[in-house]
Amino acid sequence: MSETSDTFSHAVAAMRRGAIVAYPTEAVWGLGCDPDDDAALARLIELKQRDPAKGLILIAGAVSQLAPWLEGLDEAQRARLAATNDTAPTTWLIPDNGRARPLLRGEHTTLAVRVSDHPPVQALCNAFGGPLVSTSANHAGEPPAMSADDIRAAFGDAVTLVDGALGGYERPSTIRDLTSGEVLRD
Repeated sequence: MSETSDTFSHAVAAMRRGAIVAYPTEAVWGLGCDPDDDAALARLIELKQRDPAKGLILIAGAVSQLAPWLEGLDEAQRARLAATNDTAPTTWLIPDNGRARPLLRGEHTTLAVRVSDHPPVQALCNAFGGPLVSTSANHAGEPPAMSADDIRAAFGDAVTLVDGALGGYERPSTIRDLTSGEVLRD
């Protein structure tokens, strides 16, 4: 087994035990966990010192991995989700169909989802067998981690580190409302 496969297998095993993982995304390092593990979601929010009302993002390597959360969307909306990475990463706010855990959704009636074309994210989601939580790797109010060293300095052994490179974007993803098309963060 290759070192890369070992890294992803180790991270997936850790997430299945409720651990928090740190991994490189398109622009910054992210923290994630199993989106269906309420205890892991609570630990992630506590670790970040994040207001639970804000909610979190689901990140996937393919639209198909988000299928249970996309029930109720029409084909045009699903196609829009699949085409978002043509110019820059886009996080979409979709109507929550009741599938999202309360800590994932926060106080919102929408759920934030992103389909990533970044190879480490895709590999991690594929190894996990579905989407995972994604939130910037930082304590609330601090700048996001830009390296594995930043992760170690901020979180020490509290997270399982997935090695890899950032995707080369300078800013976190654009956030858009899928229903209205409105850009909420450019």
